[in-house]
Amino acid sequence: MAEQGINKRKTEHIRLCLTDQVEGVNKSTGLEGISFIHNALPEINFNDIDIKTSFLNKDLQAPFLVSSMTGGSELATEINQNLALAAEKRGWAIALGSTRALLESDKHQDSFLIRRQAPTVPLVANLGAVQLNYGYGPEHAQKIVDLTEADALYLHLNTLQEVIQDEGDLNFDTLLPKIEAVCKALTVPVGVKEVGFGIDGIVAKKLYDVGVSFIDVAGAGGTSWSQVEKLRSKDPLRKAAAEAFNSWGIPTKDCIVSVRSNLEDVPLVASGGMKTGLDAAKAITIGADVIGFARSLLQAATESVEAVDRVMQQIEFELKITMFGIGVKKLAELKNTKRVTIMGRSLLDEQD
Repeated sequence: MAEQGINKRKTEHIRLCLTDQVEGVNKSTGLEGISFIHNALPEINFNDIDIKTSFLNKDLQAPFLVSSMTGGSELATEINQNLALAAEKRGWAIALGSTRALLESDKHQDSFLIRRQAPTVPLVANLGAVQLNYGYGPEHAQKIVDLTEADALYLHLNTLQEVIQDEGDLNFDTLLPKIEAVCKALTVPVGVKEVGFGIDGIVAKKLYDVGVSFIDVAGAGGTSWSQVEKLRSKDPLRKAAAEAFNSWGIPTKDCIVSVRSNLEDVPLVASGGMKTGLDAAKAITIGADVIGFARSLLQAATESVEAVDRVMQQIEFELKITMFGIGVKKLAELKNTKRVTIMGRSLLDEQD
């Protein structure tokens, strides 16, 4: 019955994210406070713009990641395989949804075993950090990595989701030393991500100090998993309480700035409400290295590989247009551009 519950929950999550209002209320990524200063004379050839980068010691054709979404159901199998094939074609990294179901259920293992669809791009497996307080340890994390042939493992933090979820696991006590043990034991890098409520610089520094190799802020402004669980819940108390927290979370922009100010060199993934290549460019300008897209790809992933490819191609095109618009050819130049206004303050006007 428990196995059926996990598989059923995964399908419900997908269907709700596709059909219902699951974004936070009156909460944005904060990226609307950033704008670029148009360069009327860029003096570059658009066709020379290069958005290649690297992540987890592998080359990417674009600084993009298919963020963790799903796995462990029949619908998830089709979605993840379409995402993996498109990611391989376009040279994007890809992350799996929580792989706990891979260990607890024999059903729908193909939804997680996507390495054959994406043989060369970075692949990140995923496990809820709270499970380290529920019988899981480094040996289970390593098994997940081995089964999925992953290049890294995410441990995700999802306190608000778990407390609203009817079946939620609520013991987040003393997780930091257990995260440290996983970091020391695994044969691949360990990253930590939120699920849409954000990681600030102080928490990121604590994680980095115990061996976490990269941070995915997964800030507020996109899908709110307390909203998703509210829609699933049959508990009137949880449903009512969720309403009080429908605007909870740290905006993605604030997460990026906070983490980068505390950790100058940590590889930083920016996800949470990312919809366009212009959003990506803004995030890169303030310190992100790789940009994660999730719900903006989900509908296309239920249709076909070609549909996902079209969305990915548009995001890449939008990033290149932004770079052309300010006259930069490489991502390093985008990171250091002064042609940007942040909360009304023009960096161009502050040049020596």
